[in-house]
Amino acid sequence: MTNKKIPMRQCIGCGEMKAKKEMTRIIKNAEGAILLDATGRMNGRGAYICPNSSCLEKAIKSRGLERSFKMPIPKEVYEMLAKEMGELETR
Repeated sequence: MTNKKIPMRQCIGCGEMKAKKEMTRIIKNAEGAILLDATGRMNGRGAYICPNSSCLEKAIKSRGLERSFKMPIPKEVYEMLAKEMGELETR
């Protein structure tokens, strides 16, 4: 029997490679809006981050999202992502 391949993704905050199912996806959709994709199935360009606030802070500091999406990210978007990430942590 062959082992099933587990898809791996790199966190834009800490840079660790983890299984895709362990990560949270952030997308930029066709309209240019940046959203947290809890299901992992929304259309758009995706970037992956560990589901904790410390990795989000590292991504903000290192401008990981701006590099992934090749565009400047407003402060309001980071605040919205931090709020949604906090809600996911409490689940």
